[in-house]
Amino acid sequence: MTEFRAIVVSRDEEKRQSVALTSLTDADLMDGDVTVRVSHSTVNYKDGLAVTGKLPVVRRWPMIPGIDFVGEVVASADPAFAPGDSVILNGWGVGEVHLGGWAEVARVKGDWLIHRPDGLSPADCMAIGTAGYTAMLSLMALEAHGLTPDHGPAVVTGAAGGVGSVAVMLLARAGWHVIATTGRPEETDYLKGLGAAEILERAELFGPAKPLAKERWAAGVDSVGSTTLANVLSMTKGEGAIAACGNAGGMDLPTSVAPFILRGVSLLGINSVAVPRGKREVAWARLDREIDRGKLAAMTTTVPLDRAIDTARAIADGKVRGRVVVTVA
Repeated sequence: MTEFRAIVVSRDEEKRQSVALTSLTDADLMDGDVTVRVSHSTVNYKDGLAVTGKLPVVRRWPMIPGIDFVGEVVASADPAFAPGDSVILNGWGVGEVHLGGWAEVARVKGDWLIHRPDGLSPADCMAIGTAGYTAMLSLMALEAHGLTPDHGPAVVTGAAGGVGSVAVMLLARAGWHVIATTGRPEETDYLKGLGAAEILERAELFGPAKPLAKERWAAGVDSVGSTTLANVLSMTKGEGAIAACGNAGGMDLPTSVAPFILRGVSLLGINSVAVPRGKREVAWARLDREIDRGKLAAMTTTVPLDRAIDTARAIADGKVRGRVVVTVA
């Protein structure tokens, strides 16, 4: 049997959690019709929650974290993929209910995979990762709603994080006047380098939201939720829309119907976990065309597999800027 390295999160009978880099064999893998030799993965906020146990994202024990990976197919019973194909996986419960990408080998369903775009290297794909892919899905949703830069500014919450960083870059490239919110004023130059036109202190979006506040933006990408999203909605212009794609600030939404029935504001839910292959391919094709490689590199840190655990703890504490690529093999 093939032996490979993997990071495994375990829990004992008293539900005490531990995490370690260890060795597994292919007998430890779960069911799937495609086996992939993983070259790169990422550290996402959800991976940080899985490693620290701050929220119960892991629902199968033991678990290999890593909600993203890119690698080469080594065996396939799916006619869409053949040995040697370079593939990407985002979401589908990997790292939560199915063993994830922080391992040198993964076995998954072929339906969860897409072919890697030729214009993106494996490292580029993981620098983008689920965070950047989610940001693109958010932009696509705003465009499908009929919004353009002519309608007014776009706000991005949690702008120094993974989703936020790519959202700022993509919106700015598309011509939007981007207002980036952050609680880290030291990241001002970083965010302006990505294309932000204004920096808004996140404290302005804390506290109970008014039913309606002064109109400030026509569109937005929110990865925070809770009172932040409630305040963002109250400040959205008539017929505007906010794409909600995260809950770093909480799962609640203490708002009222006022923005929706008095201004016609729309809340667009972004599910990046289970998206049909066709839509995933469209999103990744656009990322290939529209991502600024220089800015992507500037927002990305690369760590080896044995540093992923410490990095996950840091991201759960809000201490990581931009994107983190994990070199697996």
